[in-house]
Amino acid sequence: MSKTRSITHLFLCMLLFAFQGVVNAQTKTITGKVTDKSGVAIPGATVQIKGTQSGTTADADGAFKVTVGSGASALIISFIGYTPQEVSIAGKTSVNVQLAQENTNLTDVVVVGYGTSRKKDLTGAIAQVKAADFNKGITSAPDQLIQGKVSGLMILNNNGAPGASATVRIRGVSSVRTGNQPLYVVDGVPLDGRVARPSLSLTGLGQTPDANPMNFINSNDIATMEVLKDASATAIYGSRGSNGVIIINTKKGSVGPTVVDVNYSVGMSNIMRKLDVLNADEYRAALKEYNLGGDGGGSADGLGSILRTGVSQNVQVAMSGGNETSRYRASFGLQDQQGIVKKTGMKKYTAALSGQNKFLESKQLGIDYNIMAAQTSEQLAPISNNAGFTGSLIGQALQWNPTVPLYKPDGSLNIFQKNQAINPINMSQGYNDKANITYILASISPYFKFNDNWEYRMMYSVNHQVGQRRASLDSSINIDQVMGVGIAAYNTAELNTQLFNNTLSYNKQLSAGWNLSAMVGYEYQKFAYSGIGIGAKGFPTNAVDYTDILQTPTQVNTNISSFRNPSSELQSFFGRVTVNAKDKYILTATMRADGSSKFGSNNRYGYFPSFAAKWNISSEEFMKSGSFFNNLALRAGYGITGNQEFPAGAAQAQYGLASGGKASLINVPNPDLKWEESKQLNVGIDFAILKNRLSGTVDYFLKNTTNLLFSFPAIQPAPASSYWINLPGKVMNTGVELSLKGNIVQTKDWLWALGVNGTWLKNEMSGYSGPTVNTGSIDGQGVSGVTSQRLANGYPLNTFYLRKFEGFDDKGISIYADEGRTLYYMTNPNPKVLLGINTEVVYKKWSLTASSHGAFGFQVYNNTANTVLPIGNLGSANIAKALVGNGEAQTNSPAASSRYLENGSFLKLDNLTIGYNFGAVGKVFRAANVYVTGQNLFVITKYTGFDPEVNTDKNINGVSSFGIEYSPYPTARTFMLGVQFTL
Repeated sequence: MSKTRSITHLFLCMLLFAFQGVVNAQTKTITGKVTDKSGVAIPGATVQIKGTQSGTTADADGAFKVTVGSGASALIISFIGYTPQEVSIAGKTSVNVQLAQENTNLTDVVVVGYGTSRKKDLTGAIAQVKAADFNKGITSAPDQLIQGKVSGLMILNNNGAPGASATVRIRGVSSVRTGNQPLYVVDGVPLDGRVARPSLSLTGLGQTPDANPMNFINSNDIATMEVLKDASATAIYGSRGSNGVIIINTKKGSVGPTVVDVNYSVGMSNIMRKLDVLNADEYRAALKEYNLGGDGGGSADGLGSILRTGVSQNVQVAMSGGNETSRYRASFGLQDQQGIVKKTGMKKYTAALSGQNKFLESKQLGIDYNIMAAQTSEQLAPISNNAGFTGSLIGQALQWNPTVPLYKPDGSLNIFQKNQAINPINMSQGYNDKANITYILASISPYFKFNDNWEYRMMYSVNHQVGQRRASLDSSINIDQVMGVGIAAYNTAELNTQLFNNTLSYNKQLSAGWNLSAMVGYEYQKFAYSGIGIGAKGFPTNAVDYTDILQTPTQVNTNISSFRNPSSELQSFFGRVTVNAKDKYILTATMRADGSSKFGSNNRYGYFPSFAAKWNISSEEFMKSGSFFNNLALRAGYGITGNQEFPAGAAQAQYGLASGGKASLINVPNPDLKWEESKQLNVGIDFAILKNRLSGTVDYFLKNTTNLLFSFPAIQPAPASSYWINLPGKVMNTGVELSLKGNIVQTKDWLWALGVNGTWLKNEMSGYSGPTVNTGSIDGQGVSGVTSQRLANGYPLNTFYLRKFEGFDDKGISIYADEGRTLYYMTNPNPKVLLGINTEVVYKKWSLTASSHGAFGFQVYNNTANTVLPIGNLGSANIAKALVGNGEAQTNSPAASSRYLENGSFLKLDNLTIGYNFGAVGKVFRAANVYVTGQNLFVITKYTGFDPEVNTDKNINGVSSFGIEYSPYPTARTFMLGVQFTL
């Protein structure tokens, strides 16, 4: 028995050794180390077995170990910012790899319209910002990521509310009545530019500011953003490219094993700057000085009573991976941002899925797809653009008499009679406004490569948004028609955009040194926008939200409305040809023909050509030997773009329904209405020196915009109230842009990189001969119907047009030039100089990044000082501290004048981030780092308001305004702690 057992054991051992030998013959272990060219380890570098999804990552010392099968021939080593390298492992058990950093001046691929290009081949003015260079901190929309990063680009936060809209200008303002915002393109899909958040205006409160139409995008999903600035770059977008184009490219999956990225941050926010108003003791002293009553016997802080420390959290998780035929990336995000004003904030839920798949043995057939889904939930405060004498929440808080208690002795709120001062706490508690928007942006793009030269690609996309908004104003609010009644509204909006395009591209090396790239395409877009609303007043109880019992008011106190904008369609044919001769001489020509249903029947189509050339001087033989320049290129381009960002149906007859159901014409048709047209010239120089340690660009541009689209009231007796025409005249924008980036210190342990960009702008309107056009309304007590800006020849758009203030007389009454009978053209609200400064310091695993931006040579109209805090308030409401003892009489009228124009020049420290990169941690974390970020740390300015970086929408009849501040939502200063790691 024992003998049999021994023989059995021996046999099993022999089988085990034999099996182990077979296994060892089929697999082997490869070890190695990944470093950069200077020998510094690259922790977290991906090591993938070629042809499989298997692999590993380098540890904190750059070392790796991977088991490969007998059929494995090579490893693919990659890391962000370095050129991937394929390493043969035939007959080897150990390999050491040195990765070279990518030459961002020449080899980076930049996304252009309907394609890509090497930076070296670009003929237009295009700037690229990568994710690693984005601004850090809380960002609700992508435009905040590149603020101060690109020359010629101005991004101005209209107010400090979470999710608020921004004013974005590329190379200045050129349109009078139509949109000046750039076109946004997300993964090849041009967006509508609107957002389905229903508008709302409750009794006595005015119109609330718009939401940012880009809120649905998760900033953590973005890989790069390209800013297309000149016509040679934007003409491929034709009628939508006049104001420049911002292309957003989201992150995609990469070949290799599944990678999980996690990002969590938490932050706290407080007001960045407060206004200098009187406290209780100062107010009593002022009452005594002016011999006035009004001492309420207490002490209160109106603004402080509605402010808080806002807490924000951000959680992002992404998974990606794939092989050579199928890649994917999925992400999920939650951003919960409390506003610094009580009962305000935004929650954003996002999910995205993208994939790239190839089929057939030849891999000639493929499908790319992208799906973004999001929901934003906003809680809004009663802060409006155009509140009248009742004011909005910020104005009410600033005006509150600091000697009057906010609460009565019994603990109840101190509420006055109707149309007297409004207790800001009561307004905050009694106003409820919630807006929910659901977004879906989806696209599918199949393609087929006939051979190495020809490729056909099709794309179909849908952009669907549905918005719901509920708002109510409690019956305790002491506003006429609200107090004792209560009002509420429930509005919906729906936005739908569909896009279908086809492109056929051809790329061929014609002969040695000669390459041809060509593309033709067809595109169709359709836009639709509609909504429904119901409002009511007179509710029997405050026990439930009024929007839940809208059926209870009487029929006479209930109103229902609906709208459907005329749908618009855009049909386009376009093409581009690029010829590259020996990497020295590059010529690009584009052409687009757009047909839009917005225009009159006699001018339905517009044609938008562009031509550009580039001379890569550094590729010439005489520059290759001992040259000071590593890269030197001269660019020049000219093209025509259009603008059709105005209401659909403007050229056609439109009818409206009156309350009795009778239809009437509201717009006179104009069959001759045509495109607003911009002719643009650009000349630029690109350079790099000192082994590419210092690089930069210089551009000069000239933009001439004509056929200005405008809407005038029709001269009666006309069949309708408005009439769209093309204005005589032109708007000229000229400027110079400079961008520099350099590694000042670059050693094994230290890196100091500095980037600076500057823009010098000039804007002027000329040749206009039509009726007077005023805009820039001034709101508040005593200024009904007053405007502050006028369009005029020889002046920039939105130039201030006001009485000229010359001080006070001996009685403390304002003195105006020509006794106030004449209004004068004043100053320019458009900045003459834009500045961005970005720097990064790295020491071993520590890093410090800082970014700042500024604008100079412009003025802001302080509507808040004019009508919210004037000297006439003293005795009943608060005033600005600077008014006490300035010689002004308490009875002086707060007339709009140059007195309230202030120097708006500023320099703001946007972001300061300190981080520590742990690299790989154990066998779980491939990479990990922690960071602390400060946002809006300080602003250097002479402006006395909350923030010189403000733009309250004060348009009149759609004529845009700029540079006016009216008691906006204050800017927040934020400190944030975050952690990132990769599994």
